Amino acid sequence: MKNNILFLLAFAGAMCVSTARGQDDLLSMIEKGEKPTVDYTTATFKSTHIVIGQSIETAPAGNLNFLITHHFGALNTGYENLYGLKQASIRLGVEYGVTRWLGIGVGINTDQNTWDGSAKVKLLRQCKGAKNMPLTLDIYGNTAIYTTKWTDPSRKNYFSSRVTYALQLMAARKFGNSLSLQITPSYVHKNMVHDSKDKNDIFTLGAGGRIKISQRVSVNAEYNYLFKGQVVSTKAYNSFSLGVDIETGGHVFQIFLTNSYGEYEQPILTDTRGKWSNGDIFLGFNINRMFTIVKPRVPKD
Repeated sequence: MKNNILFLLAFAGAMCVSTARGQDDLLSMIEKGEKPTVDYTTATFKSTHIVIGQSIETAPAGNLNFLITHHFGALNTGYENLYGLKQASIRLGVEYGVTRWLGIGVGINTDQNTWDGSAKVKLLRQCKGAKNMPLTLDIYGNTAIYTTKWTDPSRKNYFSSRVTYALQLMAARKFGNSLSLQITPSYVHKNMVHDSKDKNDIFTLGAGGRIKISQRVSVNAEYNYLFKGQVVSTKAYNSFSLGVDIETGGHVFQIFLTNSYGEYEQPILTDTRGKWSNGDIFLGFNINRMFTIVKPRVPKD
């Protein structure tokens, strides 16, 4: 927890320095008699996900992102399981950019036949010039419903018990052309939990980043800290993922290693059962394919 606080302080300090520099640039333009313009930051991340967790990016307005997420089994399952290659969990999803500030999505996951729907709203956008904003700020929310048969059909079961919710506030900044950082406090609500000792309302604090190593390749990482005393009936660990992004025109391939078997926010944040030191590491990949549905309007002169 101490390390998380130090990271947040360093992140805030870097943004304050950048804000001061942006104000100096604007004053310089005014002194020279130039008309100030707004220069918005683009491609803070190359995908709507840093690794397996959400980034501040949305699909461009009028574009549809088709997303395939695939997890193999754990590497420590041994040769008989081909080190996890004989197991698989898949999520298929689509994300649509309604406007430059609103994205929506829906997906289906083979884990408990779970359906999820989401929305991501851009509250602030990093820019400099006539307007200066040191960061991009998004709010993201989803609802997930698992549809497998009840474990105990003889008891009275409620549909609401199948439903979980997640809410995230994402603040990110792009530092130059090579480094992007993001912090993500998250809230998850579960209508039904494993045990009465578990909390229905769960809070986590996440951080992630991207380092660009070539024009089309970057190394990404993310970590989510699960606050103690919220999930006690099962052993849940903090989620940590490492990945590589490879951009090829309309595709973005993401190859990663993670201790989280989940493929949407609720299990990633609150039900990560794997431990890196025990070899509970899952190989996986994301495939992002962007399609233009509505061509953007060209402004008339």
